[in-house]
Amino acid sequence: MAFDGLFTKAMTHELQHLVSGRISKIHQPNSQEIVLQIRAGGKNSRLLISIQPSYSRIHVTNETIDNPSEPPMFCMLLRKHLEGGYISAISQLDMDRIIILHVESKNEIGDDMVRELHIEIMGRHSNVILIDPVRNLILDSLKHLSPSVNSYRTILPGQPHIAPPKQDKVNPYNVDEASFQSLLNSEDLSREFLSQLAGFSPLHAKELAHLVENRGGQSSYDVFKKFLDEFNKKNPTGMYLESGNKAIFSSVDLAHLEGNKTPFNSLGELLDKVYFARAERDRVKQQAGDLERWLQNEIDKLKLKMKKLAKDKANAEKLETFQLHGELLMANLYLLEKGMKETEVVNYYDENNAVVKITLSPRKTPVENAQSFYTKYNKAKTALLKTQQQLDKTKDDIDYIEMLQQQVMQSSPQDINEIREELAEQGWMKAKFSKKKKKIVKPTPESFVSSTGLPISVGKNNKQNDYLTFKIANKSQTWFHTKDIPGSHVVIHENEPDEESILEAAMLAAYFSKARDSSSVPVDYTEVRHVKKPNGAKPGFVIYFEQKTVFVTPSEDIVRKLRK
Repeated sequence: MAFDGLFTKAMTHELQHLVSGRISKIHQPNSQEIVLQIRAGGKNSRLLISIQPSYSRIHVTNETIDNPSEPPMFCMLLRKHLEGGYISAISQLDMDRIIILHVESKNEIGDDMVRELHIEIMGRHSNVILIDPVRNLILDSLKHLSPSVNSYRTILPGQPHIAPPKQDKVNPYNVDEASFQSLLNSEDLSREFLSQLAGFSPLHAKELAHLVENRGGQSSYDVFKKFLDEFNKKNPTGMYLESGNKAIFSSVDLAHLEGNKTPFNSLGELLDKVYFARAERDRVKQQAGDLERWLQNEIDKLKLKMKKLAKDKANAEKLETFQLHGELLMANLYLLEKGMKETEVVNYYDENNAVVKITLSPRKTPVENAQSFYTKYNKAKTALLKTQQQLDKTKDDIDYIEMLQQQVMQSSPQDINEIREELAEQGWMKAKFSKKKKKIVKPTPESFVSSTGLPISVGKNNKQNDYLTFKIANKSQTWFHTKDIPGSHVVIHENEPDEESILEAAMLAAYFSKARDSSSVPVDYTEVRHVKKPNGAKPGFVIYFEQKTVFVTPSEDIVRKLRK
């Protein structure tokens, strides 16, 4: 990955279309992300700012992130100072990974005021700082740094703003030909570029070294200047490459790397591809970490119960032996007498007339010993029936909890509460008590649109599945589900969908299922009228008939394109 100074420069150019735009809304989905809705050029754009250590970035996003019911304090402060203001400039601080939004707005009494929002994209040191540039004072920040944590720069409200310490490197855009030629004396060009030129990550240092070494008839300095010009494009494009387990991206083509490179029309689209799914998974983990542990513990307990029940079943299956011993004793009463501890009798059921040794109670009569075996037989027969019922129920419970576990893994943050509610309603866990009167919210399946314009809905959990299938969908619309695989209910809201929409809806069903990472996944589809819920069935469980089957391979890229 390479969100370095050069990529920051390219991103700064891409964000220039927001200049003169007005900040209409500000949201803070969580402690590490800010979303500004900006009205510019006759349309609304969502500017995502994230300081998540592994996914720190700033870009215009097409994805939506759910917001908490009550905004955090920092969000309230940003609204006070920035909402309604317009962006007068967007700039990069030198070649650092710092982008500054210059905002002009008015205070409570209508006087003009200027604010700066500094976005520092520095991995685990990333931060968002609101500054009063007239007084050079920090108004607040997403992360606070006390003097005991950082003696060079204190980041606390009311403190003077100090920029991060500068590295002993030269701005590459200020390097003349003679200075650049002096860098070429090194045996390791990429290391030399990395150590001497500001804004270069190892990825871009290797790319420049590769271009210089394979320059053909061009001069090294011309290659260098051309490379730098690529980051100064007014409308930069993105490039994505997967190498091993690594996701590599840049705003320039990377000639030194081989592999299947995917181009993007903008850096925002590129970063949505690289980061959004992973960041969304992290958001879910923050909200559902305890739920994931609880579900895994329940699965472990249920599997242990299965083992014990299987052992009980094996013991109960001895009932045929008890019945045989009882019948053989009754047939040989004339050979027995009270006080005997054992006897040997011929098993007349065996074609070889095998001899069977039977242990007796010396305190019982022969008839009482026979009756004792009949009693054991009846108890074992009852126990076997109950044990089998318990085994079936436990297996159903394991399937149900594993289905919820899969739903949590593929959920968005707002879906988690519905899963918790379902578990409480089913008696698996206690409902969280709240003094506030809970507002009844209807489940909201996720919306998609097929390539031909047909609306498609996807249930992300059991509550949404049931609501979609039995409340939202019309009887003549088309319903999808992976064949014999836990997954989502999917509905095309059209009576006679076209073939392309059917394949895309089937792909969505496969993607939002346990088979997400598989290929050629079987997906059944039928009319909603043919989907039924058995009496007493668990949430999300249905039976269906008159189905057809298609085979599809899930694709994250297609899902992103279809998302409404």
